[in-house]
Order: sequence, then C-alpha cells, then structure tokens
Amino acid sequence: MVKSMTGYGKGDAVSEQGSFLVEIRSVNHRYGEVSVRMPRAFISQENEIKRLVSAQLKRGKIDVTVQWEEASGVDSIPQVNRELAQGYCETFRQLSGELGLPGEVPLALILAQKGVLRDSGTPVDEAGLLPQLTGAGRSALTAIDSMRTREGEALASDLLARRRQVAEWVDQIRERTPLMVAEYQQKLAARLEQLLGDVELDPARLAQEVALLADRCDITEELVRLDSHFAQFDEALRMKEPVGRKLDFLMQEMNREVNTIGSKANDAAIASLVIQVKAEMEKMREQVQNVE
Repeated sequence: MVKSMTGYGKGDAVSEQGSFLVEIRSVNHRYGEVSVRMPRAFISQENEIKRLVSAQLKRGKIDVTVQWEEASGVDSIPQVNRELAQGYCETFRQLSGELGLPGEVPLALILAQKGVLRDSGTPVDEAGLLPQLTGAGRSALTAIDSMRTREGEALASDLLARRRQVAEWVDQIRERTPLMVAEYQQKLAARLEQLLGDVELDPARLAQEVALLADRCDITEELVRLDSHFAQFDEALRMKEPVGRKLDFLMQEMNREVNTIGSKANDAAIASLVIQVKAEMEKMREQVQNVE
C-alpha cells in the first residue's frame, strides 16, 4: 500500500490533572527524522513519543508538538524566594550606584530573575500521565496515517497511469526498431546505386553494412530490462510496506535503459518517442519523491 510522506493529524486526551493536545506534521524527507516539542514537565517522555511515532511513520521529516493544559483549580499562587530576591535587589542597587544610574531597582526586574518565583502547586506526575500522553499521540498518528494513506492512493493511481503510458510508448519503440533497419537498408542501397551508377552493387557488402547497423542499434536487452522494471514497479505499488526507496531505485534504472535506447537508436521517430518517455518518467520521479 503506497503512502504519502505528507500529512497532518492531531489527537487529545483528558485526565483529572489536565489535557494533552498532540499535533503531528510530516513532509518529504529522504530518511525518517522525528523531532518533538513538548513542555519541560514532560521532557523525560520525549524518547517514548519518538519511539511511538517512528514505529508507524517510517519516512519523512516529522514534527510532533505536545501541548499540556492543567485542569481548572490546579493552578496556584507562586511562592516568592525572598532571600534570593533580596540578593538580586542588593546586587542591582550596588551596580546601579557604581554606574551612576538614578532611580530604584524595578520590582518587575527582580521578579523576572530565575528562581525568584516558583510554583507552589503539586508537581506534575509525568510518569502517571504517560498513558494519556501516548493515547493522544496514537490518536494523532491514526489521523495522520489516514491522511497519508488517502494521498498515497492518489499517488499510486497517478503513477500507475503514467507507467502504462510509458509502456505504450516503449511498445511503439519496439515495433519501430525492425522498420528502422529495413528503411536503412533501402536508403543505403538507393544511395549506393546513385553513387556507383552502372557498377554492379555487391549484395554481400550491403548485407554486411546493414548487419553492422542492426547490431549497433540492437535494443533488445534494454527493452527486456524495461519490461522487468515495469513489472517490479507495479508489484511495489501493491506492497503493504514502505516502497518509496524501491520505486526511486526502479525509476533510476528505467531512466538508464531509456537513455541507452536513445543513444543507440539512429532514428528520428524513436528519438521523438524517447523524449516523450523521458518527460513522463521525470513526472513519475517527482511523484515518487512523495512516497513513504
């Protein structure tokens, strides 16, 4: 099952102490990279959230945001560390005098210093709230996975349609190849007759030249490999595990075969078809970059 690497999902969970809101966003990335932003009170659970997300989302740049809101009534008036505040005040007054600055030290400046105000409420039980946190995370994962699956279905449909179009053009190249050799033989014979005039044309020599061209322009191996790559591509689109890297590899291999065909075939019609194939395969390659 093809999945996109782009998606968004959110989930929440409520407990007596408060509520969690987890949001997950993902965009294209070569590997799986998970970053988590969460309140400092729950920072010890960051790795647990990363493991939870990484187990389900295999590729993409994934940003997880955790918000925590305490229940009403839990908030309390912060306590003042008066000794620390007094120390800051004396230090600021002394520094103000040394610098010759007028006025008193603002209270807001003292209260803004680290450690002067401290929470007097009950500490958050981050371990006890882990089930609620992971529950919100799973809800967000379900939502983003559903979105990535829907987009993946659209990607798979588009890729399959484009692959079939490429295969049609490749079949036209396959049909054109024998005609190219026959036309070359006719043109060569006509040219030699024009140049030699009444001199008898050596059929063996003509056949040898045609055989050399046919050997140089032989694209049988490339066509066989392309057919194999097409079959593997279709099979990958039906797989349940992430297939983005496999599809990307197959696109590189298909592009290599088409380039070889373009360089071998000395024919305007085949060259035109090769250009069409390469343009369509470039669109496929861009789409494959979105696949997990």
